[in-house]
Amino acid sequence: MGPVTEQQTQSRTPLTDLSPEALADFAREQRAAYDELVAKGLKLDLTRGKPASNQLDLSNGLLALPDGVTDASGTDTRNYGGLQGIAELREMFAELLWVEPEQVIAGGNSSLTMMKDTLVDLWIWGGVDSPRPWSQEESVKFICPVPGYDRHFTLLAAFGIEMVTVPMNDDGPDAAAVARLVADDPSIKGMWVVPTYANPSGAIASHEVSAALASMPTAAPDFKIFWDNAYAFHHLTEDEAKSADILTLASAAGHPHRPFIFASTSKITFAGAGVGFLAASTENVKWWLGHLGKGSIGPDKVNQLRHAQFFKTAQGVRDHMTGHRDIIAPKFAEVQRVLRERLGGLGVATWTDPTGGYFVSLDVLDGTAARVVELAKAAGVALTPAGSSFPHCDDPDDRNIRLAPTFPPLDQVTEAMEAVATCVLVAAAEKLGASA
Repeated sequence: MGPVTEQQTQSRTPLTDLSPEALADFAREQRAAYDELVAKGLKLDLTRGKPASNQLDLSNGLLALPDGVTDASGTDTRNYGGLQGIAELREMFAELLWVEPEQVIAGGNSSLTMMKDTLVDLWIWGGVDSPRPWSQEESVKFICPVPGYDRHFTLLAAFGIEMVTVPMNDDGPDAAAVARLVADDPSIKGMWVVPTYANPSGAIASHEVSAALASMPTAAPDFKIFWDNAYAFHHLTEDEAKSADILTLASAAGHPHRPFIFASTSKITFAGAGVGFLAASTENVKWWLGHLGKGSIGPDKVNQLRHAQFFKTAQGVRDHMTGHRDIIAPKFAEVQRVLRERLGGLGVATWTDPTGGYFVSLDVLDGTAARVVELAKAAGVALTPAGSSFPHCDDPDDRNIRLAPTFPPLDQVTEAMEAVATCVLVAAAEKLGASA
C-alpha cells in the first residue's frame, strides 16, 4: 500500500462517531498493535531538543581554530579582561539580532546562564529602572505563554516566582491578555517570549504582537521582557522568519530598558562549547557588566575568537544554518507524515507543522497525554513528561506532548513516531471507551 493521502484522512470516521461495537473493535486492533510494539524491545528517545552528531560535525572546523591568539584589536585573547566579549563577534551577532554592537555582550557557552544571572541581579539589586530590588517586593510574578519552554519555568520556580499563564497563539503570546494582566498588577515584573520558532509550538511572534508587548502600559515601572532567541536561526524552510526588532520597538515606545535579548550558538556550533549572547539598552548592558565584573575577569575569548574566525561574517552564520536545515528538515517532515497518516481525520489529535525550531507540539485527547507518555515508556520510547510545557509540569487539560525529533537518526524518528501514534490511539480508545 502507498502512503495515505490527505483525501483519505479527511474521509475517515472520527473515533467519537463510531458505534460502541466499532470502537471496541478499533480498541482491540490498537491494543494488539501495541502489544507487538512492546515485544520489539525498542529503545528510542524523543525527549530533548539536542543536535545530532552529524549536526555537530558541521562545526568541526572549530577544532583547528583559532588561527593565532589575538583579536582584531590586537589583544591577546588568552589573557584576562574583555568583560563584554571580543568586538568582532559582538558585531557579527549584533547584525543578526538587529541591535548595535555596543548593546551586545558575548559571554560563556550558555545563554541560559545569562538569563539566570539577569534574574539574580534583578532579585538582589533591582534593575536600572527599579524602585527597589525584586527580592524586597511583597510578591513577584512572571507571565508565561503556554505551551512554553520548560527551562524558563524551572528557573522561575527556583526563585519562588509565581507564574501566570497566557495562551501562545500562532502569532505569539496573547498580547491582549498580557496587557490586561500587567496594567493593574505591579507585582507582575516580567514575561518570557521565545519570538521565533517558539518552544514547543514553533510559533512566530508577529511585528504587531511584538510592538504591543513593547509599548503596553505596565503597573510595574521596571517590567522586563526576557526575549529568548533560542531558535531564531534554526530554519526548516527557505522562507526564513525574522525576529521582530524588539529593542527598537521598546525604545520608540518609551521603554528602552524593557527587553533583555538572549541568544547563543549552542545549537549552531557545539552545544557544550558555544557562545551565549545578551543584548539590551546600553544602560542595561552597563548595569549587567557592573554586576558580572564582581565575579568574573572576562569570558573565554579564545573560544569567541575561534567562532569569529569560523563564521567570518553574519552571512557566514546564515550559510552555516543551511547545513543544519538539510539534516533536520527531513526528520520534521517524517514526523508530519506519520502523524498525518496514522492520526489524521480520526479526531484524536492536532499538532503543529513548524517552519523552524526544534520541536513539534502534539495535542491529544484531553486527559490522555500522561497515559500516552506512560504507554510509550513501557514500549521503550522515551518522551518528555506530559505537562512539561507548562509551569510546574501542570497541564490543566493533560493534552500536550512535546516531540523532539532532531537527535535520533531518521529511521529511528520513523520508528519512534509510529510507536507514538499507536500509543495515542490506544489511549484515545481507552478514554472514549471509558466514557461511552
